[in-house]
Amino acid sequence: MHLNPYGEDAVNLAADLANRRPTTADELTTRCRAGGLTLSSPATPQDLDHTLDALDMWEKVVDTADEHERANLVNAMLAASTAHPRLSNHADDGWHVHYREEHRHVGPLLFGLISMGTALHLAGRGMHRLRRCAATECTTIFADTSRTGRQRYCSPRCANRDAVRRHRARTAFVAPL
Repeated sequence: MHLNPYGEDAVNLAADLANRRPTTADELTTRCRAGGLTLSSPATPQDLDHTLDALDMWEKVVDTADEHERANLVNAMLAASTAHPRLSNHADDGWHVHYREEHRHVGPLLFGLISMGTALHLAGRGMHRLRRCAATECTTIFADTSRTGRQRYCSPRCANRDAVRRHRARTAFVAPL
Protein backbone atom coordinates (compact mmCIF):
# COMPACT_ATOMS: atom_id res chain seq x y z
CA MET A 1 0.00 0.00 0.00
CA HIS A 2 1.30 3.45 -0.93
CA LEU A 3 0.99 5.99 1.89
CA ASN A 4 0.92 9.59 0.72
CA PRO A 5 2.63 11.99 3.15
CA TYR A 6 0.73 14.89 1.53
CA GLY A 7 -2.44 13.45 3.06
CA GLU A 8 -0.89 12.89 6.48
CA ASP A 9 0.65 16.35 6.72
CA ALA A 10 -2.53 18.09 5.59
CA VAL A 11 -4.79 16.13 7.90
CA ASN A 12 -2.46 16.71 10.86
CA LEU A 13 -2.51 20.45 10.13
CA ALA A 14 -6.31 20.34 9.95
CA ALA A 15 -6.46 18.54 13.30
CA ASP A 16 -4.10 21.07 14.86
CA LEU A 17 -6.18 24.00 13.58
CA ALA A 18 -9.47 22.37 14.60
CA ASN A 19 -8.26 21.46 18.09
CA ARG A 20 -6.96 24.95 18.77
CA ARG A 21 -8.69 27.29 16.38
CA PRO A 22 -6.74 30.37 15.28
CA THR A 23 -8.30 33.64 16.42
CA THR A 24 -6.42 36.07 14.18
CA ALA A 25 -5.14 36.13 10.62
CA ASP A 26 -1.58 36.55 11.94
CA GLU A 27 -1.93 33.45 14.10
CA LEU A 28 -3.28 31.50 11.11
CA THR A 29 -0.27 32.58 9.02
CA THR A 30 2.20 31.64 11.78
CA ARG A 31 0.65 28.23 12.36
CA CYS A 32 0.45 27.42 8.65
CA ARG A 33 4.12 28.27 8.21
CA ALA A 34 5.00 26.26 11.34
CA GLY A 35 3.09 23.37 9.76
CA GLY A 36 5.36 23.52 6.73
CA LEU A 37 3.24 25.51 4.28
CA THR A 38 4.92 27.97 1.96
CA LEU A 39 2.57 30.93 1.68
CA SER A 40 2.89 33.56 -1.03
CA SER A 41 1.22 36.15 1.22
CA PRO A 42 -0.01 36.38 4.81
CA ALA A 43 -3.55 35.40 5.75
CA THR A 44 -6.25 38.06 5.80
CA PRO A 45 -9.33 38.25 8.05
CA GLN A 46 -11.34 36.82 5.12
CA ASP A 47 -8.89 33.89 4.94
CA LEU A 48 -9.43 33.27 8.65
CA ASP A 49 -13.22 33.22 8.14
CA HIS A 50 -12.87 30.88 5.15
CA THR A 51 -10.59 28.57 7.15
CA LEU A 52 -12.95 28.45 10.14
CA ASP A 53 -15.84 27.56 7.80
CA ALA A 54 -13.69 24.82 6.23
CA LEU A 55 -12.85 23.46 9.69
CA ASP A 56 -16.57 23.37 10.56
CA MET A 57 -17.18 21.23 7.47
CA TRP A 58 -14.15 19.08 8.26
CA GLU A 59 -15.30 18.40 11.82
CA LYS A 60 -18.51 16.94 10.40
CA VAL A 61 -16.32 14.46 8.52
CA VAL A 62 -14.47 13.62 11.74
CA ASP A 63 -17.67 13.14 13.74
CA THR A 64 -19.43 10.94 11.17
CA ALA A 65 -19.04 7.23 11.90
CA ASP A 66 -20.71 5.92 8.73
CA GLU A 67 -18.14 5.41 5.96
CA HIS A 68 -20.55 6.26 3.14
CA GLU A 69 -21.63 9.49 4.81
CA ARG A 70 -18.01 10.32 5.55
CA ALA A 71 -17.15 9.80 1.87
CA ASN A 72 -20.10 11.98 0.82
CA LEU A 73 -18.97 14.79 3.11
CA VAL A 74 -15.36 14.60 1.86
CA ASN A 75 -16.60 14.51 -1.75
CA ALA A 76 -18.67 17.65 -1.08
CA MET A 77 -15.58 19.36 0.31
CA LEU A 78 -13.53 18.30 -2.71
CA ALA A 79 -16.19 19.60 -5.10
CA ALA A 80 -16.42 22.92 -3.25
CA SER A 81 -12.66 23.44 -3.06
CA THR A 82 -12.03 22.61 -6.73
CA ALA A 83 -8.26 22.62 -7.03
CA HIS A 84 -6.57 20.87 -9.91
CA PRO A 85 -3.34 18.98 -9.35
CA ARG A 86 -0.25 20.63 -10.77
CA LEU A 87 3.52 20.26 -10.68
CA SER A 88 5.18 22.96 -8.64
CA ASN A 89 8.65 24.00 -7.54
CA HIS A 90 7.39 27.05 -5.62
CA ALA A 91 9.95 26.84 -2.81
CA ASP A 92 12.86 25.74 -5.00
CA ASP A 93 12.95 22.46 -3.07
CA GLY A 94 12.20 20.16 -6.01
CA TRP A 95 9.23 19.43 -8.22
CA HIS A 96 6.22 17.96 -6.50
CA VAL A 97 2.45 17.70 -6.93
CA HIS A 98 0.25 20.38 -5.42
CA TYR A 99 -3.53 20.44 -5.33
CA ARG A 100 -3.79 24.19 -5.65
CA GLU A 101 -3.33 27.03 -8.08
CA GLU A 102 -0.35 29.34 -7.81
CA HIS A 103 -0.80 32.47 -5.65
CA ARG A 104 -4.04 31.29 -4.04
CA HIS A 105 -5.26 33.12 -0.92
CA VAL A 106 -4.63 31.26 2.33
CA GLY A 107 -8.31 30.45 3.11
CA PRO A 108 -9.13 28.73 -0.19
CA LEU A 109 -5.65 27.17 -0.24
CA LEU A 110 -6.25 25.56 3.17
CA PHE A 111 -9.74 24.41 2.18
CA GLY A 112 -8.34 22.62 -0.87
CA LEU A 113 -5.38 21.23 1.05
CA ILE A 114 -7.53 19.93 3.90
CA SER A 115 -10.08 18.44 1.48
CA MET A 116 -7.50 16.66 -0.67
CA GLY A 117 -5.35 15.65 2.30
CA THR A 118 -8.34 14.14 4.09
CA ALA A 119 -9.38 12.22 0.98
CA LEU A 120 -5.85 10.85 0.51
CA HIS A 121 -5.52 9.98 4.20
CA LEU A 122 -8.84 8.13 4.42
CA ALA A 123 -8.43 6.34 1.09
CA GLY A 124 -4.81 5.39 1.78
CA ARG A 125 -4.97 4.53 5.46
CA GLY A 126 -8.61 3.57 5.99
CA MET A 127 -11.94 5.35 6.37
CA HIS A 128 -11.89 4.86 10.16
CA ARG A 129 -8.53 6.56 10.74
CA LEU A 130 -9.74 10.04 11.60
CA ARG A 131 -11.48 10.52 14.94
CA ARG A 132 -11.70 12.13 18.34
CA CYS A 133 -9.88 10.83 21.38
CA ALA A 134 -11.63 7.93 23.15
CA ALA A 135 -10.95 9.39 26.61
CA THR A 136 -14.23 10.59 28.09
CA GLU A 137 -12.99 14.04 29.08
CA CYS A 138 -11.07 14.70 25.84
CA THR A 139 -12.45 15.90 22.50
CA THR A 140 -9.13 16.21 20.66
CA ILE A 141 -9.18 15.25 16.98
CA PHE A 142 -6.33 13.16 15.61
CA ALA A 143 -5.39 11.29 12.46
CA ASP A 144 -4.52 7.67 13.16
CA THR A 145 -1.16 7.14 11.48
CA SER A 146 -0.25 4.11 13.58
CA ARG A 147 1.02 0.98 11.86
CA THR A 148 -1.95 -1.11 13.02
CA GLY A 149 -4.70 1.47 12.55
CA ARG A 150 -6.05 0.95 16.05
CA GLN A 151 -5.09 4.19 17.76
CA ARG A 152 -7.89 5.25 20.12
CA TYR A 153 -6.32 8.10 22.04
CA CYS A 154 -4.80 11.40 20.99
CA SER A 155 -1.78 10.94 23.26
CA PRO A 156 -0.14 8.51 25.68
CA ARG A 157 -1.32 10.78 28.50
CA CYS A 158 -4.99 10.25 27.60
CA ALA A 159 -4.43 6.51 27.09
CA ASN A 160 -2.82 6.18 30.53
CA ARG A 161 -5.45 8.32 32.23
CA ASP A 162 -8.25 6.22 30.72
CA ALA A 163 -6.50 2.95 31.67
CA VAL A 164 -6.21 4.14 35.29
CA ARG A 165 -9.89 5.16 35.30
CA ARG A 166 -10.95 1.73 33.96
CA HIS A 167 -8.70 -0.07 36.48
CA ARG A 168 -10.10 1.91 39.40
CA ALA A 169 -13.65 1.24 38.26
CA ARG A 170 -12.95 -2.53 38.14
CA THR A 171 -11.25 -2.64 41.54
CA ALA A 172 -13.45 -0.21 43.43
CA PHE A 173 -14.18 -1.35 46.95
CA VAL A 174 -17.73 -2.51 47.39
CA ALA A 175 -18.94 -2.25 50.97
CA PRO A 176 -20.78 -5.33 52.29
CA LEU A 177 -24.48 -4.91 52.98
